[in-house]
Amino acid sequence: MGLTVLVQAKNRGYGANQKTCYDEALKRRADVIIMIHPDYQYDSRLSPLFAALIGNNVCDLVLGSRVRTRKECLASGMPFYKYLSNRGLTFLENIILGQNLSECHTGYRAYSRQVIEAIPYHRNSDDFLFDTQMLVQAAYFDFRIGDLPVPCRYMKEASSINFKRSTVYGLGTLWTLVQFGLQKLHLKSFPLFETSSHRISSATEE
Repeated sequence: MGLTVLVQAKNRGYGANQKTCYDEALKRRADVIIMIHPDYQYDSRLSPLFAALIGNNVCDLVLGSRVRTRKECLASGMPFYKYLSNRGLTFLENIILGQNLSECHTGYRAYSRQVIEAIPYHRNSDDFLFDTQMLVQAAYFDFRIGDLPVPCRYMKEASSINFKRSTVYGLGTLWTLVQFGLQKLHLKSFPLFETSSHRISSATEE
């Protein structure tokens, strides 16, 4: 199978790029969709393990965890403030979402087709908050979420968001959790948790 490259006319944002790719994956009838950040942090050779957990009906969504141990994570070059915010937000997300994940903010994820079809991802942010919204939505719709340890490496060539954008991302994560809680308690409804309207039929012409 050859490599397909999708080119955007302009940079619409991190989340918008994923929306385009997931639309294309559904059109191509993909059963497993794997997303890996293109910043050289993650080892793509582990992808078959992610796909196997989904293919064998163990998980619907698999996250690649960079924080198997604190020592290993920091040795990879992750900035200490990012490590602290990662651990704090992940702890809070586990409590609110009812999960037991070691990391919720990874750029290595595998989704089953059923997850992508069910989640109204076109209502999500076009920026970095997209991933958090996808995870919270998957939890809301009761999909099975698991994780696998993955080695990580930070380097000069790797892109990363700065402290300001990280702060905006963190606040957005907290607001998404508030929305989840209000929706679960039937106190308020949010478009993020409405039934998906973007489902692409498997009969769609390629």
